[in-house]
Amino acid sequence: MKITFLGTGTSQGVPMIACSCKVCTSENPKDKRLRSSILIQNHDLNIVVDTTPDFRYQMLRVGLKRLDAILITHSHKDHIAGMDDVRAFNYFQKKPVDIYATLPSQEVIKKEFSYAFAENKYPGIPEIRLHTIDSALFQVGRLPILPVGVLHYKMPVTGFRIDDFTYITDANYISEKEKEKIKGTKILVLNALRSEHHVSHFSLPEALALADELKVERAYFTHISHQLGLHDEVSSRLPKGRYLAYDGLTLEM
Repeated sequence: MKITFLGTGTSQGVPMIACSCKVCTSENPKDKRLRSSILIQNHDLNIVVDTTPDFRYQMLRVGLKRLDAILITHSHKDHIAGMDDVRAFNYFQKKPVDIYATLPSQEVIKKEFSYAFAENKYPGIPEIRLHTIDSALFQVGRLPILPVGVLHYKMPVTGFRIDDFTYITDANYISEKEKEKIKGTKILVLNALRSEHHVSHFSLPEALALADELKVERAYFTHISHQLGLHDEVSSRLPKGRYLAYDGLTLEM
């Protein structure tokens, strides 16, 4: 299985116009972060987690020719806004794209992209086939996927465990019951917004502590705001087995 980070950044807490901070002006490619998403490739299966506002460019950047499924962590705009652009895959694959999401996320998707679910559909709209997930193990093709329930302040968010890999973004609380699902993971991807405490995201110290508590071999931190700082400076302070992820990073399992 191969995991590619399509984006490791966030819109949260970042000046969006004419920003002159040291991250925005950095010449290091690892400081150029699109919104958080990953590509999971297992044999001939291609799965993307979340369709960010950068989805189209992310697909072009990795040269993805076929998309088998999309997993949705939650319905915030920075995680679903790019869903309209699945229409390119519809055109070439001649079929709808399978979307796996909880019922609350589906309700938002249906509102945000109502034209895709209209009774009389306009030609060329995105073709989406929704699949309901909850806390139970499900399969995409032959790949078993275990949902991991976390909280983003008070909002339920879905993480995903696939074999020895777990991906969690937009969280600041995980119950003991859900932590049991993560234990034994060799690679954990976890959000780490900034160094300071935040109301709805793990800070870097909190993410480090959780990775140690769960005894994971390797932890990669994503959903990084510019407030965290430059990639190389932050990376130099991380302990062994703990890494700051960056766009384009690929992990082999």
